[in-house]
Amino acid sequence: MKEVREKAKELMKGYCRVCPVCNGKACAGEVPGMGGLNTASSFRNNVESLAAVQLNMRLIHDVVQPDTSVTVLGIPLSMPVMAAPIGGVSFNMGGGITEEEYVNAILGGCRQQEVIGCTGDGVPPFIIDAGMDGIAAVEGHGIPFIKPWDGEELDQKLDRALASACPAVGMDIDAAGLVTLRKMGRPVSPKTPAQLKAVVDKVHAAGRTFILKGIMTVVDAQLAVEVGADAIVVSNHGGRVLDHTPGAAEVLPEIADAVKGRITVLADGGVRDGFDVIKMLALGADAVLIGRPFSIAAVGGQAEGVAAYLEALRGQLVQAMVLTGCRSVQEAGRHILRGI
Repeated sequence: MKEVREKAKELMKGYCRVCPVCNGKACAGEVPGMGGLNTASSFRNNVESLAAVQLNMRLIHDVVQPDTSVTVLGIPLSMPVMAAPIGGVSFNMGGGITEEEYVNAILGGCRQQEVIGCTGDGVPPFIIDAGMDGIAAVEGHGIPFIKPWDGEELDQKLDRALASACPAVGMDIDAAGLVTLRKMGRPVSPKTPAQLKAVVDKVHAAGRTFILKGIMTVVDAQLAVEVGADAIVVSNHGGRVLDHTPGAAEVLPEIADAVKGRITVLADGGVRDGFDVIKMLALGADAVLIGRPFSIAAVGGQAEGVAAYLEALRGQLVQAMVLTGCRSVQEAGRHILRGI
């Protein structure tokens, strides 16, 4: 991964510094770019809240070859990891590779390692075009996320997503805070329960499952259950839409306690390695989404870089499972965390 990171640093110069520790300090306020909004406190809170979680090391047991596999929304995964939906390579990552190359790297690398990648959405048509073309190229092994557009654009893009062979469709409702989209004449907005239910019903009618990304409170999680969503992603959009929010790891336990068992609980925010993955699982997630590290891997090494990152992640997850006595990822409960 050293060569991949060096290449990414060269290609993403001015947009991402590929810091040894990706904590949002060097890129604070750089939106567009890879930074967090304004003070970047939300970005930093993601990283710091997860870093503060400590693992209980246990070695008197017989776990030697733990099972990292899991099934999420009917999708078999070799480990509980998905690539988060990120678009806009040209204005967020420096344009060192094209949108198409980025999407193909994410989806292709994930498929090689038997996990799944998500695709993003945005104002320029080439973002969703690249996503749809990329999902077709991997025979539907990808999940498109559509932004919470106002008016006809939402239905039009949902129709495009549902015309693909994808197993699920998502909405990053946390993108409702992206004022840059409104300035570009393409407004996004929060959705009422009735509006969300209409989207869910449309997705279900097409035989797909629906993921709602951007849940940071118990109230919103319960509303997601009520409107029929199949999964939520506990996420503050990487700290890029609202300053001064808590980190995802801070709110995940209370959200999981409130709705787990009635809806699939996913989470993202500050996840960098396999040790972070097991922490999120222990805090209540069924699987995690990872953003910036995937971007660095894709820009710096294309599909091979993504696959290499995932292979390293798997090794760390296996190590963490052995050293905490988890025979399977389903056994990663709060008992493996100190003081929780």
